Amino acid sequence: MSVVNHRCAVLGKPIAHSLSPVLHNAAYHALGLDDWAYDRHEVGQDNLDGFLHGLDPSWVGLSLTMPLKKTIQPYGIPSNIWAMQLGVANTAVFDWSDMEHGRDGLPAIRLYNTDVMGIVLAIDHALSQPSSTDVAALLDAEPSGAASRRSGSDQPAHAVILGNGNTAMSAVAACTMALDSSIGHITIAARHPDRNLDLAADLGARLGGVTVDAMPLAEAVDKACTADLVISTLPAHAADPFARAVADAPGPAPRGILLDVVYDPRPTDLMRVWSDRGALAIGGQEMLLYQAILQVVRMVGSQSTTDLGMMDIIEQPMRQALEEAL
Repeated sequence: MSVVNHRCAVLGKPIAHSLSPVLHNAAYHALGLDDWAYDRHEVGQDNLDGFLHGLDPSWVGLSLTMPLKKTIQPYGIPSNIWAMQLGVANTAVFDWSDMEHGRDGLPAIRLYNTDVMGIVLAIDHALSQPSSTDVAALLDAEPSGAASRRSGSDQPAHAVILGNGNTAMSAVAACTMALDSSIGHITIAARHPDRNLDLAADLGARLGGVTVDAMPLAEAVDKACTADLVISTLPAHAADPFARAVADAPGPAPRGILLDVVYDPRPTDLMRVWSDRGALAIGGQEMLLYQAILQVVRMVGSQSTTDLGMMDIIEQPMRQALEEAL
């Protein structure tokens, strides 16, 4: 067994269900990184500080899931546009050579949000659109302005986001990049539609002139069926009643693309309703895969001078490992 000199892990609570170790370790194997290892640790908001202070310089990076994507913020430096704009990070990379900018004896911690581009890349892949393999460009990609959304079309595309939690805010940001940045308006559909509406509207305005409104989830069936893009950020089975309502609706069938961030069960009821009516439905495993690819390259790339070609090497092995695990 190889000696582990580089450690990474996913933190969250609960965490036993996480497939991140499957994805990251598959990437290390593909890259021949025998002294790298990736694990999972159940860490909540109350014990994050203690966990961080217990690490040594063999630790390279962390993936953060609920409830830590905001809790990590005071410990690090937002280092890509999405971490800066959303105040939410799912990736932390340690710089042990920089203790000056760390907090309370910790090294400098660079924070990244790969969820946003994970959504964008999942949609691009489903549409067979080529994506850049320049990870720095992907992590720092910025949306186009309002003018480009009107170019070539008098009617900007419309997106509907189901849910209004942290993942929904990442979805708002992703909508400013998705479908060639053609989305001009977003409707958020949630049980409590006023929650986070101001934040979502501010994000849309700052990230390219996208307007945002909200409505009750139960009343959003027609909107979702006529939208160009629907992103469900609801937890597993929470969208099942909405799926039944779409199936029973007398109006037009769904015509746009659906991305459901849930990957267990697969397919979800919502995905099944979409695909049964001839529309494109994308499972959450695609977002999971692409956000993890960007994490791997950012973490491994922090230990080397270049990440050129790394995405091409790791994407298929990571995809295969994920399919085998699901």
